Amino acid sequence: MTHHSDHRAYFFKIDTTIKKIRNALQKQLIEAGFDLTVDQWVLIDHIYREQGISQNGLAELTFKDPPTVTRIIDLLEKKGLVERGLAAGDRRKFNLFLTEKGQTTYSEAFPIVAEIRRKGWGDLDEADYQHFVRIMDSIYANFT
Repeated sequence: MTHHSDHRAYFFKIDTTIKKIRNALQKQLIEAGFDLTVDQWVLIDHIYREQGISQNGLAELTFKDPPTVTRIIDLLEKKGLVERGLAAGDRRKFNLFLTEKGQTTYSEAFPIVAEIRRKGWGDLDEADYQHFVRIMDSIYANFT
């Protein structure tokens, strides 16, 4: 017995929309002169909001595997945007912080990100947002 959702390619719709947004953001970051990928921005954004987050915590929060997060953090560290600090009581773990340059980069790049978000949202209103979040949370929960 088929279900009505069997023929609804919602995953494809979500995936193509995400790719479109990522491409638009990447293009804007490059045009503004930022040496950042979207994935690097995502980590900077989370570190900004949770200074001192662990690499594992960051991996969980961003749904990236730990080796990928380590690789991106290594690049951000080389660029002078992020620094690792030893976690209290455990020399094998690091807490992540934005450097002064990282803070400045965040402050300068955030308006570009905000503009992409505004453009994507267009004239949708708060009720649309609430429906969107409810639907996405429901799909997410179905896989949890």
